[in-house]
Amino acid sequence: MYSDYKALILEGGGLRGVYTSGVLRFFMDREVRFSYVIGVSMGACNAANYVSQQPERSRVVNIRYVKDSRYLSYRRLFVKGELFGMSFIFNKLPNSLVPFDYKTFMQSDIKCITTVTDCNTGEPLYYEKKGLGEAAYMKILQASCSLPFIAKPVNYDGRIMMDGGLSDPIPIRKSINDGNDKNVLVLTRPKGYRKKPSRLMRFAYLRYPRYKGLCKALVSRYSRYNETMDFIDQLEQRGDAFVVRPRAELYVGRIERNTEKLYAAYDQGYRDASTCYAGLRSYSIS
Repeated sequence: MYSDYKALILEGGGLRGVYTSGVLRFFMDREVRFSYVIGVSMGACNAANYVSQQPERSRVVNIRYVKDSRYLSYRRLFVKGELFGMSFIFNKLPNSLVPFDYKTFMQSDIKCITTVTDCNTGEPLYYEKKGLGEAAYMKILQASCSLPFIAKPVNYDGRIMMDGGLSDPIPIRKSINDGNDKNVLVLTRPKGYRKKPSRLMRFAYLRYPRYKGLCKALVSRYSRYNETMDFIDQLEQRGDAFVVRPRAELYVGRIERNTEKLYAAYDQGYRDASTCYAGLRSYSIS
């Protein structure tokens, strides 16, 4: 029997997102169903596999293939300016090696939103799966996962786009503005974590002189993230949001190739979701 909830907000975090994959595997095992899902970067990929009801796909793609040079290669970064093989990840894998269930995804009544950043304005853009074809959706998903300095910007429908986490790292306000008064968030950092200014910020305008908006988003990213976390903490304290987050530090980097660490983070996500399941059920009916 399905347990129905309103909104699910999924943080990114690169390969720390395998923690979220574990959380969502527990949700799917328990048939926990949300009517609205919004994700950023790796969180958007997790959202796609949740909506398509493919509980094992995230683990297979992001752990089994992580040592495959087609997935991640430092040589490709130096030669082509791209650390992750975006064509492999968003074309070869979903269309051949680890098929993505487009039919189930597109026909689902779950509203699924992907967050990207407009490189010219520095503002977030939100794309809902409805109205997007298969190829267009994968292009948007790729844009949301395209991190500055290690990926190339994505051109779609006349816009240049990159990582959604730059402009809206955890789109809780978007969900609230869309009318959701019951919000469940899955975060990839322990409670109390705050970002510090990145040393790469000084190179933003040198690397992306054409994209002033992107540079501004990069420079203000840490403060935007920290303000969002303060807001989430306030919502959680008032009982206006339910947060699933690592109960212990994840020893997984944004770019992580140690499969033992990745499997451990996945399992930790599953355990943490199990531990807070009773609280989630209480929150849903309060």
